[in-house]
Amino acid sequence: MRGATRAAGGRAGQLWPRPPAPGPGPPPLLLLLAVLLGGAGAQYSSDLCSWKGSGLTHEAHRKEVEQVYLRCSAGTVEWMYPTGALIVNLRPNTFSPSRHLTLCIKPLRGSSGANIYLEKTGELKLLVRDGDLGPGQAPCFSFEQGGLFVEATPQQDISRRTTGFQYELTSRRAGPDLHALSVPCRPCSHTEVLLAVCTSDFVVRGSIQKVIHEPERQESAIHLNVSRLYRQKSRVFRPAPEGEGGGWRGRVSTLLECGVRPGHGEFLFTGHMHFGEAWLGCAPRFKDFQRMYRDAEERGMNPCEMGME
Repeated sequence: MRGATRAAGGRAGQLWPRPPAPGPGPPPLLLLLAVLLGGAGAQYSSDLCSWKGSGLTHEAHRKEVEQVYLRCSAGTVEWMYPTGALIVNLRPNTFSPSRHLTLCIKPLRGSSGANIYLEKTGELKLLVRDGDLGPGQAPCFSFEQGGLFVEATPQQDISRRTTGFQYELTSRRAGPDLHALSVPCRPCSHTEVLLAVCTSDFVVRGSIQKVIHEPERQESAIHLNVSRLYRQKSRVFRPAPEGEGGGWRGRVSTLLECGVRPGHGEFLFTGHMHFGEAWLGCAPRFKDFQRMYRDAEERGMNPCEMGME
């Protein structure tokens, strides 16, 4: 990740007196409109990929809004002692038109003190409620739908509060209901499989070693024995330890509701990286993939080529 974090106003590391307990603030829409109409004093901080700042740069009696500008496809926002609000403006250095990008956010462990909204032309849609860090809290939405508005919630004591989240931009599309990026719990069509081979972050041939269900995360971890590595952008799959028959070993995740179970035989596993974790996409049996690939090849319909040996 490029860039470095910078505390707002250059005051990181100073000791601060505990501020007075905040009273109830204005509704988030009124606070946002005050900024859009130029009626609130706003501070500005910019960085390349990540931002780290403190709400204590604001005067205790003022509900200020700070503008944050980020220019990377992935990074982190950390807001200590949140007061007032943040508007997070993403201006990624990317060749893809913004209408083809999807933005995902994921709260950091222990994040608290603010609500996170999707904002577009003054309208707000709640993405993450303060303190709601349950499974599946990684909403995604089309980048053209708007930006992020982070509003501090009234607290008796903000000294232990930090609101933080990761963000990432991807060329994959999100559903209209702001769900996290994931393949539905159904077999992929022939077209989806062939496209997945060309566009996935990893494509491997192998078998399922074991499946571990994690109800608290609403996820299932699939441990794979890989015999052929076609592509991987991150080191998800590593050489097997000596004496375990060669190949590679790795783990991918999927939704618990998909009910994945260990199966015999070889599969073609495809998928994408999402906040540093490998998520399963299409996974046909390898013999079925061979058949559909050769059929498409004969008709000149393959979107890309891959070795089938």
